[in-house]
Amino acid sequence: MLSAGENHVYRLSGGAIARVSKPGQEQAASREVFLASWLNANGVRAVQPYADLQADQPVVVEGHPVTFWHDLGNHRPGTPREVAAALKQLHSLPIPGKMVARLAPFVRLEERITAATWLPTDDRTWLLARLEDLQAAWTDRPRGLPDSVIHGDAWAGNVVGTPEGVTLLDLERCTVGPPEWDLTSTACRVTSYSTLSAVDYADYCEAYGRDVTLWDGFDLFRDIRELRVTCYAAYRAQHDPALRPNAVTRVGCLRGLNGPRPWRWDPLP
Repeated sequence: MLSAGENHVYRLSGGAIARVSKPGQEQAASREVFLASWLNANGVRAVQPYADLQADQPVVVEGHPVTFWHDLGNHRPGTPREVAAALKQLHSLPIPGKMVARLAPFVRLEERITAATWLPTDDRTWLLARLEDLQAAWTDRPRGLPDSVIHGDAWAGNVVGTPEGVTLLDLERCTVGPPEWDLTSTACRVTSYSTLSAVDYADYCEAYGRDVTLWDGFDLFRDIRELRVTCYAAYRAQHDPALRPNAVTRVGCLRGLNGPRPWRWDPLP
C-alpha cells in the first residue's frame, strides 16, 4: 500500500499501480482514465493508464471501481515553478468534448461535517453555517480568467518531477472550471498555512504570469479551500482519533480562535 486516503493505492508487480476508489465512483474513475489519456495525447504529461490490461477500466470489484496505472518509479514533489508551468500548459488546452465534469467545490462537505460526530455540536453547527454562507457567495462569485480544464488538486504532491519530466497525478478532481481554483491551492500555502516562502511563491507567480491573491475573488476561493481541507481532516479523524487534535486546530482557526492567518497546520499523514 502506498496511500490510504480518499482512495487506496497499491503498488503491484509488473510495474503497475492499482487505485481503489469508494463504491459509487465508477463514473469518476472512468473519467480519470479518459482524461489521463487525453492529456498525454495533447502534450501535457500525466500518469498513464496501464496499457496491458485486458479489460475496460475501471474494473469493479465488490462495488469498488479499480483503475490500473503505470508506476512512475522514483519521483519528487514539483517545485513551485514546475507546478505553475504545468498548470499554465494545462489551462491553455481546449476543453474536450466529452467526459469532463464541471467544478463542484462543495461536494461531500455537508456529509463530512454531519458525519464527524466526534466534533462538538457547536463546531458542527458553525461549519454547516459557514458552508451555507460560502455556497451563497459562490453563486455570485467574481469572474476572472475564462474557464478551462483544471487539475482541481494542484499541489506539489500531485505535480511531480520524474526523469521524463513534470507529470500530473491524481486526476480525480480534474474538471472544467476557473483556473484561479488551481492557483489558489498554492497561494493558500503562503496566505493560510505558512508552508511556502514568499520567494518561492514569487517564482510560482512569475512562471504562471499571474498572482491570484490580487484577484477580487481570491478571498472566497481561499475560504472554500480552507473549509474543504478542514472537513477532510474531520472526516479522517472520525475513524482515526490520533488525527483529532489536527482537525480541532483547523476548526479553531476557521472560527477565529487561533489568531490571524497564516496559521500553522500540520499536514495529515
